[in-house]
Amino acid sequence: MANATHSTGGRSEDSRSAWASGGVVFAGVLMMIEGIFGIFNGIAAIAKDDVYASVGDYVFEFNLTAWGWIHLILGVLVAVTGWGVLKGAAWARGLGVGLVALFVILQFMWLPYTPIWAIISIGVGVFIIWALCTDHGRAGTP
Repeated sequence: MANATHSTGGRSEDSRSAWASGGVVFAGVLMMIEGIFGIFNGIAAIAKDDVYASVGDYVFEFNLTAWGWIHLILGVLVAVTGWGVLKGAAWARGLGVGLVALFVILQFMWLPYTPIWAIISIGVGVFIIWALCTDHGRAGTP
C-alpha cells in the first residue's frame, strides 16, 4: 500500500502534481512571451515618445522614455528567468515569482497608457505566479 495514491475529489495526487507541473512549463513560456512584449513596449516608448497617448494628470506620471527603460529592463529579466524556468533551474522559480510580481505592478501603473493590454498582462502574471508557487513536489524541475 506504500505506492497507493490518495484520492480527493476524484483526482489523485499524481494527476494534480502532473497538472501543476504542466502549469510550470506553461508559466515559463508565458514569462518569455511577457518579457518579449515588455521589451517591445520599452523599445517603442524609448524610440518615440509620442507612440503612446498622453494621459494628463496621473499619480505615476513619468516621462515615457523612463517608462520605456523600465519596461525594457524588466522585460529582459522576465524573459531570461522564463528561460531558466523552462530549463528547470531552481533559482528561476523564486526569482520568477518576484519579477512577475514586479511586472504585474508595472502593468497596473501602465494602465492609463494601454488599458486593455495591461489588464490582460496582469491576468497572465497572476496565473504565472500561481503556477510557479503550486508545484512543491518537483522543485528545480519543470
